[in-house]
Amino acid sequence: MGISPLIDSLVEAFQVLPGVGPKGAQRMTLHLLQHNREGGRRLAEVLGEAMSGVGYCSQCRNFSEEDVCRFCADARREDAALCVLESPADILAIEQAGGFRGRYFVLHGHLSPIDGIGPEELGMDMLTRRVEALAPDEVILATNLTVEGEATAHYIHDLLKDRVSRITRIAHGVPLGGELEFIDGGTIVHAMQGRRNFS
Repeated sequence: MGISPLIDSLVEAFQVLPGVGPKGAQRMTLHLLQHNREGGRRLAEVLGEAMSGVGYCSQCRNFSEEDVCRFCADARREDAALCVLESPADILAIEQAGGFRGRYFVLHGHLSPIDGIGPEELGMDMLTRRVEALAPDEVILATNLTVEGEATAHYIHDLLKDRVSRITRIAHGVPLGGELEFIDGGTIVHAMQGRRNFS
């Protein structure tokens, strides 16, 4: 039992965030109420705007407030390479590391039949259309190096092998079981430069 129903609701709401348990949510709630009510109001306002205003890019499925995201709208990017990723966080990791100027496609997850996530949920039909529209020389499979990420990479390879001349997989530097958003920039650059043919 907490201090009040509204406070209990706020503590519960904070727990939707990854890594935030009951104690952490309680600390955040009490901090905002005790020390920073204006910050709490601003957080609520911006959160509401983002939840209603951020959608998906019609070309790559990245998060975007426009129909086409800033990466797809950038004419300076190279159509010759298309990098397929699990998450928008992976785009940020690669962009912060630098060295890649190609295009992206975001799956928003990986194949997981037990969780009901199949090819349709990952936008595989949209990926096929994107490959046909860009006609890249290379598709880079940068799904996470987990069992599910590997299964997803194999599925995409089989889907695209007759449409693209070169399909590569990110390689050394990224530890097995690792996720791109948590890898340092130097390691990501090394993995992108050392990618290998998918077989």
